[in-house]
Amino acid sequence: MTRRPGVFTHRTPRVVAARKLTSRSGRRQAGRFLAEGAQAVREALRTPERVHELFVTEAAAHRHAELLERATDAGVTVSEVDTRAAGMLSETVTPQGVVAVCELLEIALDDALRGAPRLVVVLAGIADPGNAGTVVRVADAAGADAVIFAADAVDVHNGKCVRASTGSVFHLPIAREHDVNAVYDACRAHGLRVVAADGSASEDLDAADLAAPAAWVFGNEAHGLSTEEISAADGAIRVPIYGDAESLNLATAAAVCLYASARAHRAES
Repeated sequence: MTRRPGVFTHRTPRVVAARKLTSRSGRRQAGRFLAEGAQAVREALRTPERVHELFVTEAAAHRHAELLERATDAGVTVSEVDTRAAGMLSETVTPQGVVAVCELLEIALDDALRGAPRLVVVLAGIADPGNAGTVVRVADAAGADAVIFAADAVDVHNGKCVRASTGSVFHLPIAREHDVNAVYDACRAHGLRVVAADGSASEDLDAADLAAPAAWVFGNEAHGLSTEEISAADGAIRVPIYGDAESLNLATAAAVCLYASARAHRAES
């Protein structure tokens, strides 16, 4: 096959540099991350100033011509890559052939909580990027005002997290703060009640008063929240289990809790 002039390969310096963004250290060093797939790129281009470059294969360019047109109109550099280069930039078994290099999303905690937030999600020690991305998607759908990654939570810019969010990482203010107590204090300073989601809590979601603005705290998938994290919250609530299931997974529990709060808030407005 004759290579077209200007098509980037796996050896092209810009592709080599972008490949480094598949690691957390590479992302932090460069201040950029990769958003793979048409949906993620589409959402990233809603704020094109945060997109540095778009890599696309010839086949993907034909499939997603509207994305290329939008990127070009916004002044984003569009670079064609061959399939091997696309595979290097992908973290999926079947590369989609379209990848955007974007600015990191995280902002300062107080900036994420700016204004009068009514519903905030705190992910304390969430380890699985797919779970984290799904919860970000749920938070977006429920109308949350911000998502905060706390303790040793996974990197929101992880490729699997970005894909699982289906672009929602680009819709919400996202902050990172290791100190959970600092997160609690900041949420309270912005008028939020800190509520720990705890399967062993005495208070049941069905009976809880959820009218007040709230910051829901969700813990690690395997271990949940620590005793200290639960004790430091303003309250703890469990999702009732009516059948024989031992528990709900993280994303499902988050969806139930966040929609319960969202409905309560809308009823008050």
